[in-house]
Amino acid sequence: MAEWLVNLQVEQLPEGCYLATCASIPGLVAQGRTLTETLEIARDVARELHEARLERGEREAPPALAQSFELPVVLSA
Repeated sequence: MAEWLVNLQVEQLPEGCYLATCASIPGLVAQGRTLTETLEIARDVARELHEARLERGEREAPPALAQSFELPVVLSA
């Protein structure tokens, strides 16, 4: 199974839930009650969108998973 890295844009909505989108995967929109739930949903949606593209005969492969990458982490005191 191939793995690839995508950058999700995640924001907390005024209602308290989270919304994730991805500029490199058109149609990827995920919303959840917690950040963890939102990320899990986004991962599932990304897989489903990729599988749908393959079924339509689109063979453009996603970029390979990088050996290292930057991950911003927010710390609070």
